[in-house]
Amino acid sequence: MAEHRKPGTRIAHAGEEPIESLTEPLVAPIYQTTVYSYPDVSAVDDVYEHREPGYIYARYGMPNHRLLESALADLEDMETGVATATGMSAISSVVFGLLSAGDRIVASNQVYGGTRNLLNLDVQRFGIEVSYVDALDLDQVRAALNEPAGMLYVEGITNPTINVLDLDALGEIAREAGVPFVVDSTFATPIHSTPSAHGADITIHSTTKFIAGHNDVSGGVVLGSEELIDPIRQLAIRFGGIGGPFDAWLVLRGMKTLALRMRQSSQNAQSLAGALEGHRAVEQVRYPGLEGHPQHAVARRMLRSGYGSMLSIDLAGGRPAVETVVRRLETIRFAETLGGLGTTVVHPATTSHRSVDPETKAELGITDGLLRFSIGIEEPEDLIDEVMTALEAVRP
Repeated sequence: MAEHRKPGTRIAHAGEEPIESLTEPLVAPIYQTTVYSYPDVSAVDDVYEHREPGYIYARYGMPNHRLLESALADLEDMETGVATATGMSAISSVVFGLLSAGDRIVASNQVYGGTRNLLNLDVQRFGIEVSYVDALDLDQVRAALNEPAGMLYVEGITNPTINVLDLDALGEIAREAGVPFVVDSTFATPIHSTPSAHGADITIHSTTKFIAGHNDVSGGVVLGSEELIDPIRQLAIRFGGIGGPFDAWLVLRGMKTLALRMRQSSQNAQSLAGALEGHRAVEQVRYPGLEGHPQHAVARRMLRSGYGSMLSIDLAGGRPAVETVVRRLETIRFAETLGGLGTTVVHPATTSHRSVDPETKAELGITDGLLRFSIGIEEPEDLIDEVMTALEAVRP
């Protein structure tokens, strides 16, 4: 900074000098800026028209977003991706980026409650028709796609019923119908599943969950081909769906331990599921790693390196039993989230699916006695002991 300038001017531009270094940072820095400057007017055209690399404005994405997108696209064997502010902004960007009024989305009826609210309250309000199908019934999916549709949307492992869909078969049906096949793979993560290998054109993650893994940041990501991602990215930019650079940095930092965390939590889930089988207070254990799970054979084909960290149980005593168990849990917290280091539990009937009518909840198998666990990395013996102790308070 030229010394002849007055202090006010020098302060306003302090710290703007480029840093020169022969060495490089081991961890990518946080690009905590909202805007980039151009060297001249012609550079504006070069950057906007992609003749030269460059960044423009925070809402368009910063280097931290690109690093995260590249890392996740590589893990999912996809061409590119767009990092968004939340999982719901990822889902919204896919639907509104690819569909228009008059189009129709065929969606699994076993989707996250927030996704169902988006489809029912907003997507249809903007003139996009929604047809729900039981994605476990391939004939029903095929029949729904015999009529014109804009996409097939499913969750690879359903929330909160922990069913495992046959992505190979669904992908083939979508290809025959000529529609994009969209898979929310939040529960499986790239460690247990690569939907693109089973026919998915687009993979979605709520990176808030397992990928970030520490309950301290929100984010989402959409992965696919350049052709499909470009309109989704542009929609996310226009709707303000891109998060901050620090958020993307935190997600990428958490992602570096994803394989280690998923290995431990998956093993813990398998151990707890086995211990819960046959317990007098438990009507059903929903975990695909159990041989008695209705999609165990499908899970063996669809999943690798374990069966995931999510499990649900149906308590014979309904909501009173749920309240008894939740009150007696100690380290396991009742929280409306999943994918963190510590085990959490939630009651879907009163949280994620509280707005769903009783008839639909019954149809989906979301009972008043259903508890959904997100299993963490604790010592498995401690985890099993805590759950079993809580269950002992339930009277048959």
